[in-house]
Amino acid sequence: MTTVRQRRVGKGTEAAEDQPSEETNVKPDGKILSDPAGGKLWSILSITVGGIVAISLGLLASVYVATLHENDLWFSNIKEVEREISFRTECGLYYSYYKQMIQAASIQQGLHGLVYDNKTESVRTINILERMNVYQEVFLSILYRILPIQQYLEPVYFYIYTLFGLQAVYVIALYVTSWLLSGTWLSGLLAACWYITNRVDTTRVEFTIPLRENWALPFFAVQIAAITYLLRTHLQPAQERLTLMVVFIATFLFSLTWQFNQFMMLIQALALFILDCLDMLPSAKVTWLYIIQISGLLLVCVLQFFNSMILGSLLISFNFSVLIARTIQKNLKKGGLLNRLGKLILHVLLVLCLTLLINKFIKKILNLESDEHIFKFLKAKFGFGATRDFDANLYLCEEAFGLLPLNTFSRLSSTLLFYVYGFVLCLLTVAAVIVAFRNLSGSNQVQLKEKMEEYTVTLKPDAAYSLVHTVLFGCLALSTMRMKYLWTSHMCVFASFGLCSAEVWKLILKCLHLYTSQRTQVLKYSIPIITLLYISIKFWPGIMDELSELREFYDPDTVELMNWIKSNTPNTAVFAGSMQLLAGVKLCTGRTLTNHPHYEDKNLRERTKQIYQIYAKRSPGDVYGILRSFGTDYVILEDSICYERRHSRGCRLRDLLDVANGHIMDGLGENEPDLKPSLYPRFCEEIKKNLPSYTMHFTRVFQNKTFHVYKLAKHK
Repeated sequence: MTTVRQRRVGKGTEAAEDQPSEETNVKPDGKILSDPAGGKLWSILSITVGGIVAISLGLLASVYVATLHENDLWFSNIKEVEREISFRTECGLYYSYYKQMIQAASIQQGLHGLVYDNKTESVRTINILERMNVYQEVFLSILYRILPIQQYLEPVYFYIYTLFGLQAVYVIALYVTSWLLSGTWLSGLLAACWYITNRVDTTRVEFTIPLRENWALPFFAVQIAAITYLLRTHLQPAQERLTLMVVFIATFLFSLTWQFNQFMMLIQALALFILDCLDMLPSAKVTWLYIIQISGLLLVCVLQFFNSMILGSLLISFNFSVLIARTIQKNLKKGGLLNRLGKLILHVLLVLCLTLLINKFIKKILNLESDEHIFKFLKAKFGFGATRDFDANLYLCEEAFGLLPLNTFSRLSSTLLFYVYGFVLCLLTVAAVIVAFRNLSGSNQVQLKEKMEEYTVTLKPDAAYSLVHTVLFGCLALSTMRMKYLWTSHMCVFASFGLCSAEVWKLILKCLHLYTSQRTQVLKYSIPIITLLYISIKFWPGIMDELSELREFYDPDTVELMNWIKSNTPNTAVFAGSMQLLAGVKLCTGRTLTNHPHYEDKNLRERTKQIYQIYAKRSPGDVYGILRSFGTDYVILEDSICYERRHSRGCRLRDLLDVANGHIMDGLGENEPDLKPSLYPRFCEEIKKNLPSYTMHFTRVFQNKTFHVYKLAKHK
């Protein structure tokens, strides 16, 4: 069990550059008075100052999380094996490929070892570049080899500093998005400060460095910033083409670095679809965004050796369906309210049916079953029937895949973020409903339009997209805690935009019959500045205390196990055990594994379920036969799993195995009526008694307080 312990002593105001401000001087005859030279100079100064602040905050956030990582583990002082153990579960697996590429005799041999890998899954040769999103590790290892930095920087530091550097990109992208939405860089400053002060809920990079989302989310933030700029009106053709190129590159990099990219972009495509149906976005730009999503994903598919899971993704089916349906229904946006609503319902049904048909057809052709566990999990999670499926229950019982805890909102509220976010969300939702109703009612109703504009502001396309984006990703976060980082970071952007938006304050003041241009400008700047002062005064001392708290990595049992494996087993030995532990075994020792935590493969899921029979109620002969079928030489049993208490009854790993095997669970409590007692005791408990039926197959060769290693006999 890994822990951390205390270290032992001794060891201004600015104008929008692209959006006119409210206080334009107007002569009695209607002509605008302006000072082009002064306005341009002020705009350049504003952009320069705002840019410097953005870069400074990005670097500050990067240094902040890097310092927390160092202080928490004393990373610079611990041994290499301890550093590697600190990369937990799948993080260790991904980092092992970076290490493998660094240690290879040449780049060509390193790539060959990944394409024809026979150490990640015993008795199988798999293509790592096809199965996993590890191109970032490949690129980084090549960069480390060709740059003259080996004498000054260890490979592990080059890796983690790159990830911490991406946090700077992430914060800058959030800052720029908020700036573009509100027209003032003060909004970006507030968004970045909220992101940093709500670090517990906005990022986990400091303790899960190699996790795929830590690579991907900065590129996703860049993509959102580019889309926000693209949705502005009156862009020059050259600006539009350049922005589309940035969107494509960011989309491609996001897709390349995270296996769950297709599901995130499907939600984004749904946001575009909703807004396009309600005539709140320009259709031509939406079409380009659909095409960019498809082309970016297909390019990743090619780089991943035509990964079938990508080809069978719902995103590709949905985007093609939308484009086909729009071609069929050309007059979708013409007619009165009832006519438009009827066409809209038919359009939605057509897109839904086409998506399911295309997706079903592709999966049938490709015989695709790699993602079936995700749909089983979703079906069980949302109450469409109970399941005994081991894989689905494995996800359901993990806290990360459960509902978002309520204490998240209390933490977000302590910085005022959630209060501001909720207020802005309600206000803009009402505005969006009114604008959508007006669009669907027909643009020829001039009187209605003038009446509504007396009380509302027109919702700009970029603000409309941000609104639907945050609502959809909020629903995802509420249903699945692990996905909250996609929502909370954008929450910072959305709340700061609302607080610094002239349109929002104008709407509020008009509703209160207090509107003047001067009051709008005063509130637009004074409220965010007061909020920033509050955040600084309340949270600066806590941040300083956090940065001064020094701890040390401490996991002697795992270190002892890894050192024993390296010293006492052959390099070709095959190890079986839990997915999480085996990722560390591969990274620290280079030994061959029977299974691992990258779960997006049906054969691997079946293999893992079989290997986990070591924690079920099975006979020693059955377990031995299963392990030997995968070429196992050693099996590692963990007391923390065998006698697990972290989960409640029904969610312990041994309970999931018992139910999947049709056996009643241990302990007091109800069992389903068709479950029966097992004929055998639990393997992981009984093997420790050294009974003859066990010792004829298994010999204990290592043990400590946490782990027991058994060597398998090689019967003829």
